[in-house]
Amino acid sequence: MSFWALVAILFKIGVVVGITQGAVAYLILVERKIAAWAQDRIGPNRAGPFGLLQPLADGAKMILKEDVVPGYVAKPLFILAPLISIVAAMVGFAVVPFGPVTPMPADPGFFDVLGQFQIAPGVDIGILYILAVGSLGVYGVILAGWASNSKYSFLGGLRSSAQLISYEIPLGMSILGMVMIAGSLDLNTIVNWQDRHVWGIVAQPLGFLLFLISSFAETNRLPFDLPESEQELVGGFHTEYSAMKFGMFFLGEYLHVITVSYLIVILFFGGWDIPYVLTQDQTGLVFALIKAGVLVFKVALVIIFIMWIRWTLPRFRYDTLMELAWKRMIPLSIANLVLTAIVVQIVRSWA
Repeated sequence: MSFWALVAILFKIGVVVGITQGAVAYLILVERKIAAWAQDRIGPNRAGPFGLLQPLADGAKMILKEDVVPGYVAKPLFILAPLISIVAAMVGFAVVPFGPVTPMPADPGFFDVLGQFQIAPGVDIGILYILAVGSLGVYGVILAGWASNSKYSFLGGLRSSAQLISYEIPLGMSILGMVMIAGSLDLNTIVNWQDRHVWGIVAQPLGFLLFLISSFAETNRLPFDLPESEQELVGGFHTEYSAMKFGMFFLGEYLHVITVSYLIVILFFGGWDIPYVLTQDQTGLVFALIKAGVLVFKVALVIIFIMWIRWTLPRFRYDTLMELAWKRMIPLSIANLVLTAIVVQIVRSWA
């Protein structure tokens, strides 16, 4: 790889990190507005016109607030835990396509790399990579619960690790149906298959439903936010955290929401595809920008849907949450996988 290609990759990493951090700040504002609408009250409207400067005020408060580290915690692990959570959430964006990706030349230059809407294009195991690095976030939660030396944090960490590990099984198995149909783990290939045939939600409706429910649990969103239930655990695994360390857990959670929203759109809603309007044969800078805009619009709709669900449904009881995973979703995901394998084998034998 040439020097300028490396510079282009570092530049894209900086752009993605900057945009996602800014997006998270304003997503929090959007969620607060949706919560106010759901609860029939006025949301944040004091900082700037329509409250648009509220994220800056929240960020300044988070940075300037006194960072308290209790004397009874295991300090190295206590500091390491939020770092693991945010890094595990960020590195998954390396293989997420933010728009159409074209084949790279053998010796790419600065503009060849910069023109790709993906930090690491051409990774054939994109989905596997996202699931692998995303699952590392559970170590941050476990470490936070253990290192806090508090019974509330410890119980919150145990709850969260059990929940995350349980729901990773149906999450991964619900994706495999779409992988078998498209014949690839590469996200671009899956989008191109949907462009030639039908969207994933039509080909895999049960897989979509299982993936959506598992995504809520993996991101600790209501009705699956038991690891940090305030009534029982005071805040769960991050009870002892304050200031920017608490903010890093919050940031990691929202980054996970963005990642799963991209996966939902790419796997089940055609990515940047619009039937009979946008096809993979339309190339060039203008169509690339249009397709990237379509993808971001779809992702924004999914994020708003996830926020709406949070302020609509009540919280599960913990035993019903685990029962849903092990007695309902895992058997259904296995049945969906077996049925899909049979249908794919029959179709390919006839072709």
